[in-house]
Amino acid sequence: MHLTALLPFSLILSASAQLLVLSDPKPPTMAQPNQQPLEALADSAPAPQSASSSILSDVLPSQKRINIFAGFTRDVSSVLSRLESTSENTTLLAPLNTVLSSLPRKPWESPADYDKLGANAYSGSEGSERAAENLKRFTEAHVVCERPWEEGKKVKTLGGGEVWWESHGKEGGRRIMPGKVEVEGVVGRAGNGEVWVLRGVVDFRQ
Repeated sequence: MHLTALLPFSLILSASAQLLVLSDPKPPTMAQPNQQPLEALADSAPAPQSASSSILSDVLPSQKRINIFAGFTRDVSSVLSRLESTSENTTLLAPLNTVLSSLPRKPWESPADYDKLGANAYSGSEGSERAAENLKRFTEAHVVCERPWEEGKKVKTLGGGEVWWESHGKEGGRRIMPGKVEVEGVVGRAGNGEVWVLRGVVDFRQ
């Protein structure tokens, strides 16, 4: 059993919230000087183990710029199982810490919940359950159940939404559709998939 399953969800949210607060709130506007084009990153991204022997859940901890989202993947059992699977291939779309920190609401918050229940929407055990379900929906929307993933091919996410990607700009740029979410690069490869870093979030309400 995963350790987080033994903890109240309110504690998990507290830890995630601290990460969101500590992260730089300014969203990235451009690649760093040493940023490689996406295709170059896909070909050269190093891994602590050989790509064929590692799994995505092994790759994520080393990527500090997406450690908030990496924490979400460990808190959602359906996502963690997918990332640990050696029989299913996955493309993980991981928003940058700065992106998550700049969202108007936390990923586990829903305007509908606040409209219906007010400021106490996430209080008590029922509130924790609502928050857990919202976080699950958000995280699953960023798990693409396919790899390799061809340009223009519409595929399902773990949450049931439909996404595809298209080329954008120069030097192998890509963006996730719908929503035109820019892909900054590929930061990890494993035997069961790849990790793509996003400069935005996938619409999990579709």
